[in-house]
Amino acid sequence: MELLGAIITLLGSIFLLLGALGIVRMPDVYNRMQAGTKATTLGSIFFLLGISVGHHQCGCVGKVIILILFIVITNPISSNAIARASHFIGIKLADISKKDELQEDKNSGVVE
Repeated sequence: MELLGAIITLLGSIFLLLGALGIVRMPDVYNRMQAGTKATTLGSIFFLLGISVGHHQCGCVGKVIILILFIVITNPISSNAIARASHFIGIKLADISKKDELQEDKNSGVVE
């Protein structure tokens, strides 16, 4: 069981590393946020599951499940709120970005 937990934890740390690389490599705040949120959510889930599987005798499975649910619920919501606030204060998209759906919604009069 410890080996399986170590493999799952390693997989989670790889996702966390890829999220960090995405934050460094992406051209603007919106793309960085998307790369960081998706990879860190999945990386955190795998990391916590690996710890839970590797140390199953400690009785922390319930706490790990609560942590995972908290991350799954709050990470995308907070990322969306930060992206919308960034757009609202006028942070521009990168030149290579093709579409700005929030601007299109604003221009058409539909505001969520």
